[in-house]
Amino acid sequence: MIWQLDLLVLSLVVACGIGALMIKDLLGSAILFGAYSFMMCVLWAVMGAVDVAFTEAAVGAGVSTVFFVAAVFHTTRRSKD
Repeated sequence: MIWQLDLLVLSLVVACGIGALMIKDLLGSAILFGAYSFMMCVLWAVMGAVDVAFTEAAVGAGVSTVFFVAAVFHTTRRSKD
């Protein structure tokens, strides 16, 4: 394995996770969570767990992100911030 690639993907996973927690916009947070899941998929694929990577891509990055974005579009905003 190439440890520089592992470190780069792991850094992107951490950055997406922190960004999803710190951002105030729900839609942006849902999209960053999808990016987090996609980066986890890449990390699993790099580590050799291809079946886990496919599952993470389908469920984590695909279906969950679509559900989160749909839920955000069905919410209303009460404040103007």
